[in-house]
Amino acid sequence: MKIRDSDVFLVTYPKSGTVWSQQILSLIFNEGHRNGTENIDNMTRVPWIEYNIHNMDFSSRPSPRLFSTHLPYYLMPRDLRFRTGKIIYVCRNPKDVMVSFYHFYKLNPRIKHTINWEKFIDLYMSGKVLGGSWFNHVRGWYTHKEDFSILFMTYEEMKKDLRSAVQKICKFVDINLNEEAIDTVVEKATFKNMKQDPLANYKFLSYDLLDQSKGEFLRKGKTELSVFTDGPNL
Repeated sequence: MKIRDSDVFLVTYPKSGTVWSQQILSLIFNEGHRNGTENIDNMTRVPWIEYNIHNMDFSSRPSPRLFSTHLPYYLMPRDLRFRTGKIIYVCRNPKDVMVSFYHFYKLNPRIKHTINWEKFIDLYMSGKVLGGSWFNHVRGWYTHKEDFSILFMTYEEMKKDLRSAVQKICKFVDINLNEEAIDTVVEKATFKNMKQDPLANYKFLSYDLLDQSKGEFLRKGKTELSVFTDGPNL
């Protein structure tokens, strides 16, 4: 995959705020999304390089191109190692990731067997889930950060001060938004508003990819574990 200097890659371990970050990037880069004049979903605006379900020709996409990925650092396009393009890495508390991941597994129609909470903990801790080991993913990216032009963010800091997070991202990708535009990005990127946005909430995915009759893909967006007795309830 040939990388352009203007390319921006959103990298996360699964269930670490990827869709939320897609929404933020889309709103920053696309005025049409901010003012509601373009009916384009975020999977199209910020497509996955490893799950190209729409069979996009990435080489024909106009710059700046936005991409999403859950890949570890060593599977990314080679040109990124020459500090071509930019990477935004979003990390989330591994306990919250585990809870969110557990609920996501229940929505996946390709998983034909039931996984209880105790079994899922074992799979997650041993890295036998989609995306592999959380620990290896985060450690790999962080210890090789000097190889890339990269901005590290945490889900928790974004929840605590979304406006500052938006401003930090804008500075990193060299986009200068006025105060009104930043206000719009922050408003539309709140979890409540994003959950109701059909362009962001992945309701458009077909049943064979995500069975949302069994639960919500975007659930609560919490940043801490709550007490539970018979399973996680975040």
